[in-house]
Amino acid sequence: MLIWVGFVAAATFAGSAVETGEMRSYEGSNGDSRVAEQILDEANYKNVAGEVVLVQSDTFVVDDAEFRAAVAAITSAVNGTGQVEHVRTPYDAEPSPVSQDKRTTLVQFDMKGDGESADERVQPVLDAVAKVAAAHPDLRIEQAGAASADKMIGEAIEQDFVRAEQLSLPITLGILLAAFGALLAALIPVALAMTAIFSATGLLALTSQLLHVDSATTNVMLLVGLAVGVDYSLFYIMREREERAKGRDKRRAIEIAAATSGRAVLVSGITVIVAMAGMFLTGNGVFMGFAEGTILVVLTAVVGSLTVLPALLSLIGDKIDARVVHGTVRVATRGRVTWRRILGVRGGESRFWHAVLSPVLRHPVLAIVVSGGLLVALAVPALGLKPGPTTIDDLQGDYAIAETYKSIEKAFPGGNEPAVVVVKAADVTTPAVTSAIENFKREAFATGEANEPFSVTINPDKTVARIDIAIKGSGTDEVSEHAIHTLREKVIPATLPGAHVTGNTAGSMDFNDQMVRTLPLVFGFVLLLAFLLLLMSFRSLVVAIKAIVLNLLSVAAAYGVLVLVFQDGYGESLLGFQSTGTITDWLPLFLFVILFGLSMDYHVFILSRIREAYDKGMRTEDAIRHGITSTAGVVTSAAIIMVAVFAVFATLSLLSFMQMGIGLAVAILIDATIVRAILLPATMKLLGDWNWYLPRWLGWLPALSHGDDEEVASPPREPALV
Repeated sequence: MLIWVGFVAAATFAGSAVETGEMRSYEGSNGDSRVAEQILDEANYKNVAGEVVLVQSDTFVVDDAEFRAAVAAITSAVNGTGQVEHVRTPYDAEPSPVSQDKRTTLVQFDMKGDGESADERVQPVLDAVAKVAAAHPDLRIEQAGAASADKMIGEAIEQDFVRAEQLSLPITLGILLAAFGALLAALIPVALAMTAIFSATGLLALTSQLLHVDSATTNVMLLVGLAVGVDYSLFYIMREREERAKGRDKRRAIEIAAATSGRAVLVSGITVIVAMAGMFLTGNGVFMGFAEGTILVVLTAVVGSLTVLPALLSLIGDKIDARVVHGTVRVATRGRVTWRRILGVRGGESRFWHAVLSPVLRHPVLAIVVSGGLLVALAVPALGLKPGPTTIDDLQGDYAIAETYKSIEKAFPGGNEPAVVVVKAADVTTPAVTSAIENFKREAFATGEANEPFSVTINPDKTVARIDIAIKGSGTDEVSEHAIHTLREKVIPATLPGAHVTGNTAGSMDFNDQMVRTLPLVFGFVLLLAFLLLLMSFRSLVVAIKAIVLNLLSVAAAYGVLVLVFQDGYGESLLGFQSTGTITDWLPLFLFVILFGLSMDYHVFILSRIREAYDKGMRTEDAIRHGITSTAGVVTSAAIIMVAVFAVFATLSLLSFMQMGIGLAVAILIDATIVRAILLPATMKLLGDWNWYLPRWLGWLPALSHGDDEEVASPPREPALV
């Protein structure tokens, strides 16, 4: 325990002493977009936060006196704050954009100072614009831009995450209190999970110096670390308590828990780590950072579960059973109601799940057809999954700035999501290059797929020119994608050979192309290594194959639910969001590796208990019944915790995180109910002793014990097939 405390303290201290290495802007991109963004990153551009004020009217046009007065008032107000520079209006020599109907314009300016901290200085400007808007009620006057978006949206998202983190811990602790009825037993899993998260976060600061990570990595680590850390502790503590209830002494109970649940934790942890490692094969910086962080937190949770947890149980002993909840219920009802009756648990087995299992084991074919058919039906919509990039539509809720951006996009199509063309040369200000850029503008506009606004920004060394050009479409549709193809394949080769294209649309296209190339590698890697781990662990070809098939089925069903809810819009009013018609492009792969790893937790734990009973002499059907009912309490508790914590993320303001929360919650719910209670036992009953089939040529695999050495009384069985 002292070693663990020292490790956590050292890792946390080291992490605080070394700042986490966050990704450069280009490291999360792929293909041509990555090349373009790397050139921009190295071009020493001044970090400027650009702002705009939308001025719009249903009756006036920009030439009317009312319009001119409002623009003049805005210019005077923002200049008066002393925080802005380079103000442009539609009446200047180099005018700001005006819509075709002349009822909408933009007042453009830059925030003074470094763009990174502009959000800290933008409030006086927002206040000044708001006063002008109040003085001109006949016009729509609203501000948007990098600084104001960082301030308004950034603060909202940060508050969301703080709320999610604050809710996750009490929910987890409350469910554990209900499950154990003892304060110490509830606190230990949370404490172990949090110390694993703290130490892994500290280690991440060190490893991120070699492989930079996205800023969201620590949020993902919290999510995964809390899930696996609590799960592993539950597995261990439940088994130790069960053995103590059988009359075994403290040391022997911990030894059995180590040999059974401890081994399941090790196999499960390695499987989760393997699944996470698959993200390294994507070649995408965001996914690679997620892999780095999640592997660290799972590894520390496994190490803690196998070392400090048994040490802590040895120290505390039976004090871990000091009742707080269950005893209170029993006293209040004078013994008429006990928690074991509420849960339907007697003798370590669940009466509820026993009642569910009985018809499943009597009619396995019907159970497989009904439950399997339901999951397949849920998975079918996933065939129509449409990935899309994160846009302003991702922000859900009553945010005025989001509506401002949408109004700007409507008045100036493509202006919010322009294509960014990067030109690199010895001197981009020479007549030859400037002439080529003018030619590019002319040819791009001639295609009918690009339009104003068009701007060129030169870096201080005059070696890079950044060209922002608006393209047709919404930025996420086929029209915008075709415009990028036209620029890359026709316009640029003819006018600016060697130039590169980035921007949200181009970046999303390059990301999707990278995923198409690497997804087979990721899936193949994860499935193959998981298969080998399960094969070696359970010495069964059938168990390994079936576990992977069932996991894939639950993941596919979760994809289908995501499509139905977030892409097709079923449940919009219930969950309080507005569908964008797409699923966030990074989510499918992320969900696959996370879900495959987490759902394998339960599978390994249940299969270990079934195999343990089988190895002690039980028939397959009796081993199935014993394994599932005896693990019902821990698996149900762990699943409820995961579903509740993941559901909290469905309350966030970003649609992508709502999708992640619902996807994770649905998959875990499916896995812990339909898969665990119906499909797994039904298929095992149907296969009988074939469940343990191992070809003779694989007989060299090591025979690993799944329990203690004591035999239990059980009905005789036939020898296993080999």
